Amino acid sequence: MSGILQAGRWWVQDYLYAAGRQLLSAISRTRPDEFLSGTGRPVVVIPGVYEDWRFMLPLVRRLHEAGHPVHVLTLLHRNRLAVPRAADLIAGYIRDRDLSDAMIVAHSKGGQIGKFVMMQLDPERRIAGMVAVCSPFSGSRYASFMLLPSLRAFSPRNAVTMQLSREERVNERITSVYGLFDPHIPEGSVLPGARNIRLDTAGHFRILAHEDTIRTILDIAAAPSPGRPAPG
Repeated sequence: MSGILQAGRWWVQDYLYAAGRQLLSAISRTRPDEFLSGTGRPVVVIPGVYEDWRFMLPLVRRLHEAGHPVHVLTLLHRNRLAVPRAADLIAGYIRDRDLSDAMIVAHSKGGQIGKFVMMQLDPERRIAGMVAVCSPFSGSRYASFMLLPSLRAFSPRNAVTMQLSREERVNERITSVYGLFDPHIPEGSVLPGARNIRLDTAGHFRILAHEDTIRTILDIAAAPSPGRPAPG
């Protein structure tokens, strides 16, 4: 019973955080070009489904304060596009701005999009790696019960999800971060061949604001890629 109560508390805390962030995102007038300066490794931020880039604004600010130029795609809006289409926009943005040695920082569906880019749309290997927080790389069994196609797409039987799950050649450049309990992904976010980091926290949304999550992302973004000097 104590475990059920704890899970219930995590659910409530998670949705309160998400609701607060959605409200703050809606009223924010922060512009994406405010974060493009910096001499560190460029970071491309990909939010989850129904999240615009401002949902991840606290993390964007911390990355920028650490010296990273942070890139967001306003064209994604609230990220309801199919994964291949969203990935095509991300890849085009990276090419058009001639980014290299870039790091993707993604939440949830953003991790699927980022992996799709790395798998199929980055022949010049402009992307050094990705940190994905609570990403359903193998899908979520809950998706089959969702009415909206944008949520049913997370089904483990979805063709794109199955493709992402089978393909492991880019996994070694991915760090998957997750907590003790994720109310949206009962299968978890462990990715074979990747660096998997389980934090002593819980939730699908509020883990984004956990200091251990932020510190992990900052450390990885600052580390040099193999064969390259340290950024900055």
